[in-house]
Amino acid sequence: MEFFEHSGLYSLHTEQFLPITLEEAWHFFSTPQNLQKLTPSSLDFKITSPKLDGIYQGQMITYNIKIFPIFPSKWVTEITSVEDQRYFIDEQRFGPYKLWHHQHHFKEVEGGVLMTDIVHFKLPFPLLAPLAYKLYVKKKLNEIFTFRHEVLDELISKNALT
Repeated sequence: MEFFEHSGLYSLHTEQFLPITLEEAWHFFSTPQNLQKLTPSSLDFKITSPKLDGIYQGQMITYNIKIFPIFPSKWVTEITSVEDQRYFIDEQRFGPYKLWHHQHHFKEVEGGVLMTDIVHFKLPFPLLAPLAYKLYVKKKLNEIFTFRHEVLDELISKNALT
């Protein structure tokens, strides 16, 4: 997992090899309800959108989440781009970040799929953002994506990726 800072924008880049088919990976990640399985319970994450069936460009997905422990937040994401079994992009429309642009890429490789997440984000309150990033946000995002990797490994090992 790599983090970058550039001109007030922060970026996260992470990769994970998944020993499953591209079809299995795509089906799991393009089912919005599965995001709850990949989110630590401490964030009290709940999808509030009506029943979601797959993803499509222009789709709006709503959540409640506690990114910061004492501040519950409503989060609205739009799926802005989808190329079946290759990638999709979600962007925050309302929520705790000033900007959130998350790319999910899937590439078939020998023995499975290489999944790549690229997240670009900007924090609110420019004067406090560098300190908040160093003291809290970077650590929290590292924790969330490490949790995702561990849960995915466990689900795949138990053949429970549905």
